[in-house]
Amino acid sequence: MDKELLIPTSFADDRVDGVDKVTGKATYAAEHQLANMVYAVFVCSTIAKGSIKNMILADAKRAAGVLDIIYYANCPAVPGYNPYAKDPNKKGYEWRGLKVFNDNKVYSNGQPIAMVIADTMERAVHAASLVKAEYVKEESDTDFENAKADEKKLKKPGEYKRGDTDAYKKGEVSLEEEYTIPSETHNPMELHATIAAWDGDDKLTVYDKSQGPKGTQRELAQCFGLDEKNVRVVVEYVGGAFGSGLRSWPHVPAAVIAAKKVKRPVKLIVTREQMFTTVGYRPHAWQKIGISAGKDGKLTGITHHAVSITSRYEDFGEGIVNVSQFLYDCPNVNTSYRLLPLDVNTPTWMRGPGPATGCFALESALDELSYKLNIDPIELRVINHAVLHPISKLPWSTKFLKECYVLGKEKIGWQNRPTVPGSVTEDGMLVGYGMAGGVFGAGRGQASAKGILKADGTLTLQSAVSDMGPGTSTAMVTMGAQFMELPANKISFELGDTDLPNGPTQGGSGTTSAIGTAINVVCTALKQTLKEMAIANVPAFANLKPEALKYEQGIISVTDNVSINISYTDILKAANKPEIEVVKDSGRATAEAQKYAMNSFSVHFVKLHVHPVTGVIKLKQIVSAADAGKIISENTARSQMVGGAVGGIGMALTEEVNIDNRYGRYTNANFGDYHVPVNADAPPMDVVFVNKADIIISPTGAKGIGEIALVGVAPAIANAVYNATGKRIRNLPITPDKLI
Repeated sequence: MDKELLIPTSFADDRVDGVDKVTGKATYAAEHQLANMVYAVFVCSTIAKGSIKNMILADAKRAAGVLDIIYYANCPAVPGYNPYAKDPNKKGYEWRGLKVFNDNKVYSNGQPIAMVIADTMERAVHAASLVKAEYVKEESDTDFENAKADEKKLKKPGEYKRGDTDAYKKGEVSLEEEYTIPSETHNPMELHATIAAWDGDDKLTVYDKSQGPKGTQRELAQCFGLDEKNVRVVVEYVGGAFGSGLRSWPHVPAAVIAAKKVKRPVKLIVTREQMFTTVGYRPHAWQKIGISAGKDGKLTGITHHAVSITSRYEDFGEGIVNVSQFLYDCPNVNTSYRLLPLDVNTPTWMRGPGPATGCFALESALDELSYKLNIDPIELRVINHAVLHPISKLPWSTKFLKECYVLGKEKIGWQNRPTVPGSVTEDGMLVGYGMAGGVFGAGRGQASAKGILKADGTLTLQSAVSDMGPGTSTAMVTMGAQFMELPANKISFELGDTDLPNGPTQGGSGTTSAIGTAINVVCTALKQTLKEMAIANVPAFANLKPEALKYEQGIISVTDNVSINISYTDILKAANKPEIEVVKDSGRATAEAQKYAMNSFSVHFVKLHVHPVTGVIKLKQIVSAADAGKIISENTARSQMVGGAVGGIGMALTEEVNIDNRYGRYTNANFGDYHVPVNADAPPMDVVFVNKADIIISPTGAKGIGEIALVGVAPAIANAVYNATGKRIRNLPITPDKLI
C-alpha cells in the first residue's frame, strides 16, 4: 500500500446503476410498498413565533379514511426528546434539532405542528387541509439584513489571528468590501420521504432518503431507546441530496412515532414547499473582506469577517472564513465568524459548505485587487501560491493547483480576455472572462466492506453507504475490478442497508477514498485466502508457503514456475466451497499522513456575454480544472464536475429564497418562483483533471471531488460579469436589474 494502485482504462466505467435508473427499476425511499401501509401528511404552522393555543381537529377527524391525528397533546413519549429527565445526575442522548410534536411552541413559519394519518395519500392530504390551529402569536424577527449588525443578537464568536490584525489598512494597495449570499435551498428531484415499520416494540425498519444509513440508524436507536442492531435502515437509491440527507430531519422520527401509534407501517413524504422549511438550506451570509498587497502583488494582509443565519432552537455554523486563513500565502490574517439566531428553521450543510460561501468573497476580492494592481488574476494567485499550509506549516500531501491554472487557462482561451472591463463585444454583446479557485478538505475516513467471491466467477462487494448520485457504485466496481484483476462485469456492489458492513456517511468528498481503501484491503485478503486454499486443497501446491505463490488475473501460480497454476474458481471447486467471504476495515489514516495537509483544489474559468441594454447574462463556456488525485471513473468524475458547475450557476445567477418578514414566510417555496438552473442555463462545459494520485491520503490515489466541483464557480461568474461590464456585483444572485 505504499505505491499508487493504477486503475486501467480498459475497465468500462459506464454507470452500473444507469439502466435501473433510466428504466424505473430503481426503487427510491417513497416507492417501497409494504403490506397494510398507511400515509401521513404534515400540517405546518402559519406563524413564525409563538405557541399553539388550540388545535381544531373535528372536521379532519370526521374525514374519510382518517386513522389518527398526532400533535403535541397526544404524541407518545419519545425517549430522546427528554432523556433521563427524572434524574438530573444522568446525561442521555438528546434528539438534535426540532423535537417534532414535543410541545406547543412555534419556532418558525412552516414548522410541522400536526400529522394526519389516513388509509390513502389523497385522504391524508385532504384531511390535513381541514386541520386548523389557534395561536398565541409573538413578535418574530426574520430580517437578516437589519439584524446582522446588532452585536447583541450575535453569538458563538470564533476568531483567528496570524501576524498583525487588520494589516490590510497599512498596505500599499488595498480594498475593503462586503459580499452577501442569500439562503439557498436544497431542491433535489427526489423529495425527502420516510417509511417506518415496527416489529413489536423493539424492532424497527425504516426506508429513508439518507446520505448516511448508519448515521440514521444510530440517531433513531438513540432517539427511541433501541439497540442499534434492532434498527434497520434501507437506502437503496437517493435522487440527489447535496447535504440535506446528512442528518435526520423532523419527518424521520415523525414517521416512526406514527407507525408506533397506529401499529401499521407509515409513509411520510415531505412536500416541495416543506422542503424549504424542514430539511435545511445554505444559510444567508454576510461577509466583509479587507485585503492588501504590495505593488508586486504579494499579499500583505487579509481580514475576513462573516455572519450567517441560524435558528433559535439550534446553532448551525460552517467554516466560511477558513479559506482566507490558508488558501494563499499571507503573513497577516485575522478572521471572525458569528451566528445570528432568528425565527427560521435550521440551515445545514449544502454542497461545498463553508468554502463555497467563503470563496465567493475571497475570490471576488482577489479579482478586485488584481485590477487595482494591474496584474492578471491568475498571475496574482500564482504569486501568492502557498507551498506549505500557512497555519500548520505542513506540506500538502499533493497540490497541483498551478497545473489547474495552466490547463484551464488554455482551454478557456484566456489570452482573449479583455484587460479593460466592458471593452470587447461579440455579436452586440459585452464579453467577459473570469476565474476563481476552489478548495475543500480531502481526508480519509474509516469504512468497512465485505467481499463475497463465488465459484461462478463473480465477486460481490458490500458496504452500508448510500449513493446520492456521484457514482459510488460505479467507482467501487471499477476499483474492485482493478484490485482483483477481474472483468468489471463479474463484479457488483451492494449498498444502502445497515445490515451490511459499516460504511461512512456520503458527504465531505470522502466516500471513494474511505470505501475504496476498505475494498483494497478486502481484495488483498481474498487473494491471500485463495493462496491458502490452493495449498490446502490442490496437490500441485501442497507443502508450499503462500509467499511462494502469486495472484494475477484471477490465476494462482507458483512464482518460480508459472506453468503450475489454477484459476480462483477451480480453487473454490477443489475446496468444495460455493463461495468465500471476507470482511475488512480500512483502518484510520496512517501516522505518516499526519505529517501532511490534505486538500483537493479546483479552478473554474468562465466566458460569458452580457446584453448591454437589458443586462441579460448568457454563459458561453465553463472550464473546470481539478486536482482531485487519481480519477477512478472518468465519466462519473466529469458528471460530478458538471453538476457542481450547474449548482454554482444557480448560486451566482438564479437561486434566492425570498421571505416576507412581516410573517416570516417564504414567498417562493416552489419551483415556479425559486429558480434552479435548467438545461438552457448551462453552457458547453469542459472538465480537465490533473489526474495525479495522492497515495498519502489513500492507496486508491483518489482525493475528494464532489465539493470542489462547486466551490469557486460563483465568484468565477461574478468576476466574468465585471470583466464584461465594469460593474461589480457583490450581492448574489446576479440578476439583470442589478446590472442596469
